[in-house]
Amino acid sequence: MIRYSLICDNAHSFEGWFSQGADFDRQVESGFLTCPVCGSSAISKSLMAPSVSTARDKEARQQVAMDVARQETIVKLKEMVATIKANAEDVGERFPEEARKIHYGEADARGIMGKASLAEVKDLIEEGIEIAPLPVLPDDTN
Repeated sequence: MIRYSLICDNAHSFEGWFSQGADFDRQVESGFLTCPVCGSSAISKSLMAPSVSTARDKEARQQVAMDVARQETIVKLKEMVATIKANAEDVGERFPEEARKIHYGEADARGIMGKASLAEVKDLIEEGIEIAPLPVLPDDTN
């Protein structure tokens, strides 16, 4: 489809959509094309700015899409963290020793969360104990 900005001899502006450029010429010649305001059949094309997609437009659309996707991801992460916290026992600083007790069968298996230093985390991983950090989300730091 081709869109033209049109104007009649009474200076009324309007748009016309045509399947091809020759359709405009045929409709004008046959008198089929008239002004929707005054009915004049003296119609001509007027100047119009082309609709060109620029790199800046594309970047803006991509940024909006990324912002929406980021917000959706943060919402899902918040839901995940809330579910984990609701179903886990907070053992605080005792996390490394409680994780070991559970891993080696010295305590009942259950979800736990707590704090551990980087060295303690490395030791737990080297022992084959599966752990994962909870993500720090933007609202968590404010």
